[in-house]
Amino acid sequence: MSELICLKQVSKVYPDGNGKELHILRQIQHSFTAGQSYSVIGRSGSGKSTLLHILGGLDHPTQGEVIYLGAPIFKMKPDDLADWRSKALGFVFQAHHLLPDFTALENTMIPQLILGAPNQQAKARAITLLDRLGLAERLHHKPSTLSGGEQQRVAIARALVNQPQLVLADEPTGNLDPQTGKIVAELLAEICAADNRTLILVTHSPDLAEQMNHKIHLEQGQMRLPEE
Repeated sequence: MSELICLKQVSKVYPDGNGKELHILRQIQHSFTAGQSYSVIGRSGSGKSTLLHILGGLDHPTQGEVIYLGAPIFKMKPDDLADWRSKALGFVFQAHHLLPDFTALENTMIPQLILGAPNQQAKARAITLLDRLGLAERLHHKPSTLSGGEQQRVAIARALVNQPQLVLADEPTGNLDPQTGKIVAELLAEICAADNRTLILVTHSPDLAEQMNHKIHLEQGQMRLPEE
């Protein structure tokens, strides 16, 4: 198995407003293997979302670098970094962020259309993914007519439609009841595994963390493996 993305001495520091510094991440060094799933678990405020945003190029580290397939992403020009995000990454957030006036199918097609894919190709990919997620009968429903779990499954389909190598999920089941959340998380992990995609999932739920291949604790700005 090969390394897909790694953190090289990544730190993140914010000013606290009182002339001092707040250290969120401290010289994190970690590699993520292609085709594997990872959970990052920690208390609220431990820096989990910050870590995910840095991995996805949405936030810059104060120090260190993120290396994707051997290339440092923060040395890219802004337009190239945005292009990399749209092609290589899929994001799933706690809030589904679906467009209310568009159907499940249309919401899922949008990332493909942004990349300039033909309408029929975008439609075919979206239908395939929505079917895999159990939404074949809900293609033409708008978000307001879907349950919370269905809305989040549409968000997952949208994140996967560009066939990204890396999927980043930030508390993707946080707004769902435990049983629905378990089902949604299992579907996300199963599809990523079947398609050999790397999944990095941030959560505060121990049960959800256990569903991934690897579990990492984030404590006091540092990553710790369970056996440490």
